[in-house]
Amino acid sequence: MERDREFVSLRWVVAGILIGIVGGLLLNRAGGAESPLFGVVGLGADLFIRLLRMVIVPLVVASLISAAAGLDTRYLGRLGVITLIYYTTTTVLAAALGLVIVNLVDPGVGAVLQGAQTPKEILEREPPTFADLLRNLIPANPIDALARADMLQIISFSLIVGVALNLMGDRAQALKGFVNELLDLSMVIVRWVLYLLPVGVALLLARAIGQAGWEVFAPLAKYMGAVLGGLAVHGLIVLPLLVWLLGGVPPWRFLAGISNAMLTALSTSSSAATLPVTMRTVERELKVPGYISRFCIPIGATVNMDGTALYEAVAALFIAQAYGVQLEFTQQIVVLFTATLAAIGAAGIPSAGLFTMVIVLQAVGLPLEGIGLILAVDRILDMFRTMVNVEGDAGGAVILANVVGRK
Repeated sequence: MERDREFVSLRWVVAGILIGIVGGLLLNRAGGAESPLFGVVGLGADLFIRLLRMVIVPLVVASLISAAAGLDTRYLGRLGVITLIYYTTTTVLAAALGLVIVNLVDPGVGAVLQGAQTPKEILEREPPTFADLLRNLIPANPIDALARADMLQIISFSLIVGVALNLMGDRAQALKGFVNELLDLSMVIVRWVLYLLPVGVALLLARAIGQAGWEVFAPLAKYMGAVLGGLAVHGLIVLPLLVWLLGGVPPWRFLAGISNAMLTALSTSSSAATLPVTMRTVERELKVPGYISRFCIPIGATVNMDGTALYEAVAALFIAQAYGVQLEFTQQIVVLFTATLAAIGAAGIPSAGLFTMVIVLQAVGLPLEGIGLILAVDRILDMFRTMVNVEGDAGGAVILANVVGRK
């Protein structure tokens, strides 16, 4: 059977990654951020990200409204409950895995890091309370939420509208048709953007590596190893095993099927920016029904952050060890749950985990200045934890399709 032509061949995406790595190293040797060429590369990378983000809001709104409006009401509640249980469970598992690994390897013991500074905007950021998180679920002004791209509020509003249209029945046929056409329009734009994927991947990686270089990694090698090792275990063993047991898809087929989405996540460091690719990938490569992917993946891109939870758990204990603070078992349990909640509340944008790290550190009384210890390598680690975030979203779609049933 002829392969779907809507996707750029994986070999071209891999070629983009290799070109981006080599180009980034050469750019770093040429002066990094001070090089005139860096501005050109950065501009190209920004334009590609803007193209992806341009379609996110209409895609999420149309996807969720269409899914909720088209679902049999018997499926709607079941889908929501299973989605939340899966996302919460895998996020807790990821954070727990991070704690186990950091206790085994002690990456912060004896760490000597000088000159690390935490950005002022992170130090001055007030962490939201649980009441704030609940309050922010409902938009006071949906138009304002759409303009600000506040994804949690957009999701809430879209689901409410979709359920209302579902209950209106035939009276809402015209509006349902408009939403479905908006979804089709968004997907056409997504296909256009995907043709540029290899170029975008190369530009984004060249900018990240060109700015950071490799010299910043040496003093943080053990910390990076702990984070990357945890992400590898969760992404290559835990999630594929869950998809195999609960979704009926073998690990090799699952990982091969979502490779385009994961490589896009690697380069963009944004679950939200990768959202269009993730949805198209699971539908085309893993045969997940559209009503499933349109429902759970936009939600997952906002609240399902396995990689971020694991990273925050490892980072919190690393900072504690670097400062010579011994966290007791009960304190580590606090880290587990605050890392889970903070990851769920993290935006699907690059380095969002740095801001939610404030919540985790304050929960166990660690100095916020400790964020400066890990700042140098955060951008690189962000790329890999986003891959795991996106993999978790795709895995949830496959499992839901198997558990709820395919129409």
